[in-house]
Amino acid sequence: MSLLPTVLITGASSGIGTVYAERFARRGHDLVLVARDKARLDTLAARLRQHTGVAVDVLPADLTQHTDLVTVETRLRDDARIGILINNAGMAQTGGFTAQSADSIHQLVTLNTLALTRLAAAVAPRLADAGEGAIVNIGSVVGLAPEFGMTVYGATKVFALFLSQGLSLELSPKGVYVQAVLPAATRTEIWERAGIDINTLSEVMDVGELVDAALIGFDRRETVTIPPLHVAERWDTLEASRQGLLSDVRQAQAAERYRA
Repeated sequence: MSLLPTVLITGASSGIGTVYAERFARRGHDLVLVARDKARLDTLAARLRQHTGVAVDVLPADLTQHTDLVTVETRLRDDARIGILINNAGMAQTGGFTAQSADSIHQLVTLNTLALTRLAAAVAPRLADAGEGAIVNIGSVVGLAPEFGMTVYGATKVFALFLSQGLSLELSPKGVYVQAVLPAATRTEIWERAGIDINTLSEVMDVGELVDAALIGFDRRETVTIPPLHVAERWDTLEASRQGLLSDVRQAQAAERYRA
């Protein structure tokens, strides 16, 4: 792409999405902002146009609704200016697994996994054909920690990580960069919407610090960026252990301990 690519950001009306919009606008990228709250998107877009001079399109959409999701998919497929997708829209949960309704589980899984995957699938073929572009999926360290008790939410974030790693293997040889970003507790509205008092958490990262760290990982072309991880070698050890485990999986026979 001869010019800076346009960046489409989901969940752009607040929190991580808003800061991504601010940071990419400062870098000179035009934007497409996606979220449910049109009024907040309009306010953000006007501020960014005034302060940075970039072009900002507002695309109101509830990604749990099929029609709205298809609208955003169509924009990603058809707008050749869009070269970066920030798959940020998501929701958290409150209460244990048995306390959640089928409808709340459906909504959470739809937004955190199905919408994320469909949007990536909408843009990936075009980026691969162009030989450049990027997809960023926002996961969570909760996906590494079932002990945290956010069972369904954590499971959706494991999905985001696995999807990102798999897409990276498939798309990086075609020139497309895929990044998974794994925040820990970050000061955003997602907690309040889930009915969780953020003030009960002992350590919370500022959203600006989180996005700035994620963008350093983006610029370095990291496959997995974990801003709150202070010993990077821990991730390397985990990956090496996983590869070692896979080397001991022999499909032809059950392990000796499972034989009668």
